[in-house]
Amino acid sequence: MTAAGVQSSPSGAVPAPATARSAVAWLRLARLYAVSRRIPAALGLLAALGGLLWAALYWRWNIAGGPAAQQFFTLATETGAAAVIAVTTYGPFGEPERATGRWLPRLRLAAALALTAAAFGALAAGATGGTLPGGMAALLRDLAGLTGTGLLAAAVLGGAFGWAGPMAYLLISETALGAGWTTPWIWPARPPHDLGAALCAAAVFAAGLTVITVRGGRDRAGG
Repeated sequence: MTAAGVQSSPSGAVPAPATARSAVAWLRLARLYAVSRRIPAALGLLAALGGLLWAALYWRWNIAGGPAAQQFFTLATETGAAAVIAVTTYGPFGEPERATGRWLPRLRLAAALALTAAAFGALAAGATGGTLPGGMAALLRDLAGLTGTGLLAAAVLGGAFGWAGPMAYLLISETALGAGWTTPWIWPARPPHDLGAALCAAAVFAAGLTVITVRGGRDRAGG
């Protein structure tokens, strides 16, 4: 009795192609990243915000406040969605993950884009409950800009505090709406198809994506 052939593949066995093994490894890595960033919970919260928007529009919770109140409530749900996205940039492993995770930039970018798309889909579905102030164009513009503020705040303050960016911008926007400011940097106060406001929101979103992709959230060195 010998050990010859123990390490060889069984007769007729076909080894898995390298591309298939790579795809499986990538999917496993993406799953682990999503779990570490609480992305499944974030998707649930985004769906809940979409349901909240639908209920508010369908039952007209803020009809007593008129169009301005409706606009503020819509902006508040967009702010909540942006805050959820920003907080998912927090990683629990700190520097060890940064040192060994060469796929981190791609995972950060993919997660931010996927969650932003999911947030828009959830809020767009919620908008079917009634008349959305500004329509879908304003929804996409405001959500993108608010998400950008959240990603920038995560890069400066840390992922766990990324919600501070959208919340601060919400307060500024409320002041601007009441005072009638016209600067395009306060894009919620601009008409839905205002090009300058759209460009400003897009610039903030692009800046947030770039910073969070390159360096991630500013978490503690010890993890």
